[in-house]
Amino acid sequence: MRKGQNPAKFVNQVAKPERITVALLNYIPFISGFYSEALEVLKVSMESMRNEPGLPFDLLVFDNGSCAEVRDFLVTEKEAGRIQYLLLSEKNLGKGGAWNIMLAGAPGEIIAYTDSDVLFYPQWLSRSVELLEKFPNVGMVTGRPFRTNPDYHSSTRAWAAANAEIVTGGFIPWEIFWEFNRSLGQDEAENRKIFSETQDWKISYQGLTAMAGASHWQFTAYKSVLAQFLPFDMDKPMGQVKQLDLRMNERGFLRLMLPDPLTMNLSNTTDYVRGKVGVQNKITKRSFLQRIVNVPPVKKLLLAVYDQIFKWYYS
Repeated sequence: MRKGQNPAKFVNQVAKPERITVALLNYIPFISGFYSEALEVLKVSMESMRNEPGLPFDLLVFDNGSCAEVRDFLVTEKEAGRIQYLLLSEKNLGKGGAWNIMLAGAPGEIIAYTDSDVLFYPQWLSRSVELLEKFPNVGMVTGRPFRTNPDYHSSTRAWAAANAEIVTGGFIPWEIFWEFNRSLGQDEAENRKIFSETQDWKISYQGLTAMAGASHWQFTAYKSVLAQFLPFDMDKPMGQVKQLDLRMNERGFLRLMLPDPLTMNLSNTTDYVRGKVGVQNKITKRSFLQRIVNVPPVKKLLLAVYDQIFKWYYS
């Protein structure tokens, strides 16, 4: 038999979520090898997204089966009020499985999705939402320009040709182009060839400028639009996430990028932000051995060996 009355009955107000939910997906299985700096990268990412985003947001973090040290950090952040919603998965559900939960469950009308290795610059969120709201039928907005597969933004170009001003040319400077592709571990000589042979599509509409293209690693979208593509059925942890890019284009949604770089891929290292104001004190100074193993030829060889060992154990 119940004893007394539930005090929640006398609560006449509940908190309302922010209109925008930043949804961050994280996976750090251990703090060594490829993932040796991953926790520091995560910390830098979370710190930078709060640095003058331009609009208020709630932060939702989905942790996809990380190690105890990472889970402890996330719980501490939640208890300190720096994470509003924290989901801790016992197992790695893959990116598609995580998307099914976090994109469906995020409470905001607008979802700003991000991988856990993204660096953000001031106004990244407000500028992205501006394009989302002022262009029609937008599927997703990524916070920097880079060259993507044109097959994935054919619908965007077709719409712009009929309804806006679209210009083709080399609008992304080499430095901005190479900054991003270098973070993916790509070869400079090969990228100079690609840079000279490819182009950008700049779209002007109602006083705003955007680039054609977007990507699954970081984007801002309406939750109602993303719901049309759920659930994702992916049988591998990674490598199939371009389904979202492809399917959005096939359904005629615009896929846009900001014309200037307000997000950046850090990958698995803090090298890019080392020494920058606001984060330098959070990154420990490298030892002599660490500097030696990061010499490009040495690093390339050791990572190849590590990658093979990782495949033997986890494939």
